[in-house]
Amino acid sequence: MAPKSLSCRECGTAYPLEARYVCEQCFGPLEVAYDHSALDPAEAKRKIQAGPAGIWRYADFLPFAERPRDPLEPGLTPLLRADRLGERLGLGELWIKNDAANPTHSFKDRVVAVALAKARELGFGTVACASTGNLANAVAAHAAAAGLDSYVFVPADLEEQKLLATGVYGTRLVGVRGTYDDVNRLCTELCETRPWAFVNVNLRPYYSEGSKTLAYETVEQLGWSLPDRIVCPIASGSLFTKIGKGLEEWLELGLVAGELPAFDGAQANGCSPVAEAYANGWETCRPQRPETIAKSLAIGNPADGVYALELARRTRGAIESVSDTEIRAGIRLLAETTGIFTETAGGVTTAVLAKLAEAGAIDRDERVVAIITGEGLKTLDAVREGFRIEAIEPTLEALEAEIGAAEAVGAGASQAESG
Repeated sequence: MAPKSLSCRECGTAYPLEARYVCEQCFGPLEVAYDHSALDPAEAKRKIQAGPAGIWRYADFLPFAERPRDPLEPGLTPLLRADRLGERLGLGELWIKNDAANPTHSFKDRVVAVALAKARELGFGTVACASTGNLANAVAAHAAAAGLDSYVFVPADLEEQKLLATGVYGTRLVGVRGTYDDVNRLCTELCETRPWAFVNVNLRPYYSEGSKTLAYETVEQLGWSLPDRIVCPIASGSLFTKIGKGLEEWLELGLVAGELPAFDGAQANGCSPVAEAYANGWETCRPQRPETIAKSLAIGNPADGVYALELARRTRGAIESVSDTEIRAGIRLLAETTGIFTETAGGVTTAVLAKLAEAGAIDRDERVVAIITGEGLKTLDAVREGFRIEAIEPTLEALEAEIGAAEAVGAGASQAESG
């Protein structure tokens, strides 16, 4: 079981396993092709269960002949039964896959671990990326742990928490005046002039494979069974589509039985090119200029948008978008019912989940998994307006007065709802 080649997703042209990301024949995207002809499903399961506690337990399905060394092994994040949130939304079986529980508190640790292992294998000494924040954190941290030099390029107006959580690792942090798409174009040009491994440009075929491990873990944590529906945020569309690829691989290889789940994508109104295309029945996405608090999803020209559309339609899913107000409400709803504090991308996912449930698009007897991709401490400004603290004197009388006032406000709100 080993990676065989890079293969064009559009025309099938094969290329060596090198730093390459676009087909010379048709300019289609490249992805890793594998030879699993010798795989025995039962033996593969046993090997996985005896493997390390992280993504490398799935090394046979990743682009390496042997399991790489990884000082910050991510993965095996919690899959939590969310009964209180499910009850609030009228859903019978709801699970939250909390990928904030990774080394730098987002799912990007998965893709970066794979990309940096490939960078070392190919002999690169410097790694780099274009990022909306979470990828910047992960590249800086994993490069520091591996002893590699790193450059991280981000929009200059990124959330302060994400900038601080990147710079602390000693990376060379470059703020670019513009959107993520401007940053990505600059990095694509640099890729041609600098001998660097750009994890989401010239190493993108390997980098994106890391997202499959989220699918594998979910199946394993559900007792080697599939959910009926997956709700997942969409930025470039890579995470969304690679979760689908991971599940399809295991179905084809016989590691799991059943049908591919319905895939529901979640975007913010202020940057929703995939949701717009889905709603209008378009085959491609029209680029948008982002204007949303969900900066980690603010990719106006998504590279995998067309494939995200195809997956949602093929699985009888949907792609929806929500407002900034709904995103903030989604963050609070998840926190108040599950104890999970998510960043704005998770607010998008939760709000879209609630929107679909309210519209009756999800049957009560479905097993639903919602993907939470990042930690709420990264986007504190998004919830600042919805929180206040009342200071009191250190006396029982003052406390009783405050409790009484709060109960009166609560009673008034309940009467207003019932009326």
